[in-house]
Amino acid sequence: MDGSKQASQTETGVRVSSSGKLYVFSVFACGIAAIVHSVYELQIQPVSHQWLILAALTLVSGSAMVRVASIPATVSVSETFAFMAVLLFGTAAGTLTVALDSLVISFWLARRRPDPLRVLFNLSAPALSIWLGANAFFSIAGMRPLVDEGSQLGEIALPLLVFTVVYFLTNSGLTALAIFFEKGDSPFRIWHKHFRWLSLNYFGGASLAALIVVYTRDIDLVFVGIMTPLLLVLYFTFRTSMARVEDANRHLAELNSLHLSTIETLAMAINAKDQVTHGHVRRVQFYATELARAMGVRDKKEIRAIEEASLLHDMGKLAVPEYILNKPGPLTPAEFEKMKRHTSIGAEILSAIEFPYPVVPIVRHHHESWDGTGYPDGVKGEAIPIGARILSVVDCFDALTSDRPYRPRMPDDRAMQIIADRSGTMYDPEVVTTFTRIRPTIALAEHARVAARLDRSVLAEITAAALPGSDVPATRSTPADIAATTDEMLTVYELARSLGGRLSLSDAGDIIAKHLRRMLPISVAVFYIYDDETDTLVARHVAGDGQSHLSGLRIKLGERLTGWVGANRRTIANSDPILDFGEAIQSLNPTPRSCLSTPLVDHLSLVGVLSLYSPTKDAFTEDHTRIAETVARQVSQTVLEARQFEMDRASSPKDPMTGPPTVEHLPRLFAVSTACRSAGRF
Repeated sequence: MDGSKQASQTETGVRVSSSGKLYVFSVFACGIAAIVHSVYELQIQPVSHQWLILAALTLVSGSAMVRVASIPATVSVSETFAFMAVLLFGTAAGTLTVALDSLVISFWLARRRPDPLRVLFNLSAPALSIWLGANAFFSIAGMRPLVDEGSQLGEIALPLLVFTVVYFLTNSGLTALAIFFEKGDSPFRIWHKHFRWLSLNYFGGASLAALIVVYTRDIDLVFVGIMTPLLLVLYFTFRTSMARVEDANRHLAELNSLHLSTIETLAMAINAKDQVTHGHVRRVQFYATELARAMGVRDKKEIRAIEEASLLHDMGKLAVPEYILNKPGPLTPAEFEKMKRHTSIGAEILSAIEFPYPVVPIVRHHHESWDGTGYPDGVKGEAIPIGARILSVVDCFDALTSDRPYRPRMPDDRAMQIIADRSGTMYDPEVVTTFTRIRPTIALAEHARVAARLDRSVLAEITAAALPGSDVPATRSTPADIAATTDEMLTVYELARSLGGRLSLSDAGDIIAKHLRRMLPISVAVFYIYDDETDTLVARHVAGDGQSHLSGLRIKLGERLTGWVGANRRTIANSDPILDFGEAIQSLNPTPRSCLSTPLVDHLSLVGVLSLYSPTKDAFTEDHTRIAETVARQVSQTVLEARQFEMDRASSPKDPMTGPPTVEHLPRLFAVSTACRSAGRF
């Protein structure tokens, strides 16, 4: 195999470590030394011009490369001519033949994917390999090149075997090490998996070369005419075989992708139960695999196990009641015992699946503690699988730094401090130390990964849709869609007309709730108004069931469900109302089962939150969310003005619209009147 085709094809932009660069430059220096020595020998002892014919055949056959499946390497049928050049014309001629072939192909590859390191390696590694093998051949055989003196096949069999072994092992070994420095996998595993069987290509080329040089030492047009059909047959046979292997690998990759997609879908369904986003799962998966590699985990099966366990580690939460999963406050001892069962239950569920990777142990033990105080089995130290130790750290970090409906996200520094405080007790100290060291780097990589995915998907689709002649299909509206949209527009228009003039919050809230009930399946609408003095959201108006229980309810900004919506100014649909009401939800009839909360914002200032509750689980669709957000934008200023109107009326002795004393001031006016009458002033 020609090293220029077998060498690691480092992709443009892939970072190579300092040790990897040192390795490439070392191989390059040795290879250049072998080439320079060969040029010097040919100047001292010139060879027949027939060598140029072999060199030309090597170049032509070398350009007909076949890609090796699954790895960045290619092979060709040019080895026969390389062996012949050595046997007939000596070490120097063979080395320069391979060097010229490598140089041409390296520049051809560099034109498609420019990479100086690859060019240097591809030029030097094969030349060095054949130079070592050729010197071994002539040292053992004790003869001159065969163009000067003939030889029997038996005389060169053993030296040729040594030549072939040295050439193959050196070339494939150097390449396996190059791939190791690029990808980090074990060089022996790379060689054993991808290069071992390619030895047949070497031994086949050496055998054919030996038969030819024993038969004839003349390289002429007759020789070329006989060899060309044979080489074409070999080339197309090998190419067909590689194509079949490539198809099989592609099919396997598609099955793996389908397998992983199925797991991701299942993970999303699990995590939706406790308000965990798909982004959280993806980040945990990315952090865990990067941390594993940083800690020296090289086994691909272990890496795949960590990838899949990152998605499925909370499988057992299917057996945990939702009110426990989404409880905003601390769990009771009984509730915590139920929560702890999710690790063993998840492992039992996944045990029914025959994973090709050790996923189940990671899922079972991801809540074990380094000091043995974890659950479910109380194992400690290195008895905990490395994947579980890694997963527990990154899962905790991302959970602490992610927003939840019942609490805001925590700053990264604070989260890292909590993890550091638990090092040696809950978490493996080595895992914590490594994660602390690499977290800034992998955080940047994660942001770049997300940005790239958005750029490829959302932005690309928007750009494509805007271009003339775009193939992106336009969304077609059905008559039902048009009718629904028209009804929504009329409702919003009527709502705007109804809210004209100065209204109290109670009146405005009732009007808004009335119109919303025409479009949304709600039983109660609560208008939470932001109080900046106490940094809380106060239920100032309740339209529907449960007024006596909910009116005046206070929620700290950033806490519970409504507080999270207010702090983050983002809509949440189909969350559990228990996050807002806690135990008080039991006194409501009908019991709310789902909530749609959307912020009320006026000129970037938070007015409050409009929370709509439904007695039906998962009652709100994407259309409902869109309607609620549209109405919220429409009425935010009205709610603000209504609140200001109430405050003005509360501070004024007379109704600003009608003139008579306000209800709030009647008791005070009556008290003053009574006091005056008692004093004889009336």
